[in-house]
Amino acid sequence: MAKERKHRIVVLGGGPGGYEAALAGAQLGAEVTLVERAGVGGSAVLTDVVPSKSLIATAGAVQSVRDAGKLGVQAFLPGSDGKPVRPEIAVNLAAVNKRLLAMAGAQSTDMRQSLEESGVHLVQGSGRLDGPNAVLVSTSQDGGTDFDRIEADTIVVSVGASPRELDSAKPDGERILTWQQLYNLQDVPEHLVVVGSGVTGAEFANAYATLGSEVTLVSSREQVLPGEDPDAAAVIEHEFKRIGMNVMSKSRADAVERTEHGVRVTLSDGNVVEGSHCLMAVGSVPNTAGLGLEEAGVELSDSGHIKVNKVARTSIPSVYAAGDCTDFFPLASVASMQGRTAIMHALGDFVRPIDLRNVASNVFTYPEIATVGWNERTLADATNVAIAISHTIPLNANPRAKMIGFTDGFVKLFAWKASGTVIGGVIVAHRASELIFPLALAVEHRLTVDQVASAFTV
Repeated sequence: MAKERKHRIVVLGGGPGGYEAALAGAQLGAEVTLVERAGVGGSAVLTDVVPSKSLIATAGAVQSVRDAGKLGVQAFLPGSDGKPVRPEIAVNLAAVNKRLLAMAGAQSTDMRQSLEESGVHLVQGSGRLDGPNAVLVSTSQDGGTDFDRIEADTIVVSVGASPRELDSAKPDGERILTWQQLYNLQDVPEHLVVVGSGVTGAEFANAYATLGSEVTLVSSREQVLPGEDPDAAAVIEHEFKRIGMNVMSKSRADAVERTEHGVRVTLSDGNVVEGSHCLMAVGSVPNTAGLGLEEAGVELSDSGHIKVNKVARTSIPSVYAAGDCTDFFPLASVASMQGRTAIMHALGDFVRPIDLRNVASNVFTYPEIATVGWNERTLADATNVAIAISHTIPLNANPRAKMIGFTDGFVKLFAWKASGTVIGGVIVAHRASELIFPLALAVEHRLTVDQVASAFTV
């Protein structure tokens, strides 16, 4: 009796979505090949999530030292005259960046080892679709024409996205930077101009201001973090201004150029901002060009993102996609879930469609903003939905917040008026990312406000 052939899966891209897809496929008994050029973990591990959040953690350590005085803790050293002198907080950015890049590399190595131990065949190279059931793989450094053709029953595309570059503000990796190039810096920038006030721009602006940079944040919107809860964004903008950040609202950067000792940012109204460095945080573009997707029949959006459904399937039944290259929520956690969901669906296993309204996310500013489910903006945009109510509790009314000295923020809860079912929440607080989980569970399992309130907590 002939041995049954294993289901063949080819995964393009080793970021969170591709990694989870490959791992799930191997665990479910499929024959899996993963193609990745830069390294397992992709940009999320090597140049984005892991290093950026490590940098933000360093900034958090600096902030904790500065905030210690609010709790009555002061540090002094004996001066030359024997009198106590308060030490200066110094940040060795070269050492910080060396540490976080080493940590990212170690994480990538650990992920690679997990895949190899699971039986995944790893190919260091790049690939493109050759129809809906085959991939052409090149292992040459320049992505040349030395292609090998791999047939597949299922293809998962998880190639991520890259920082958007403007023709009038080309990054040079030294003074004009993308968020992936920040880790080349050896010293804390004297004056960092951040163009873009979305999540990436706000997080880095906050981090570098804390590390000691003078920061100017150029925002084309009326308020920073335009995609977040307006009340939450207002707290963050107030904090930015409190720490001395220059927030330029309703200002659009037309061009960025290098000068002899720094950068010059020209705004659309003719005003000019000069600084030592400029971070361009103006969004990202999916890495879908040249992958043979459209030729294979895979439908893309106008922006080049791959259109997928709630089980990560594209317009072609044999092709799935995960992560920032899709038109789903650009979060590493969502990419991972898409990767697992895609493989489980492709192999006929039970799968629960992904509901973006249940996704929890976090903005790593100081304080943090954690959200889950419905919010004021999505409720206002929705049609034919039940009446919702919200309730906000300020942190300055919370004893625990007072004890630890962090009272800037709030907890906001959304629920259906008729049933009391919790449908969303916003937390603005120190380490809000660690506080959102109970609300995420409430949203996921459709708990009522009374059920949440009756649960014991510490």
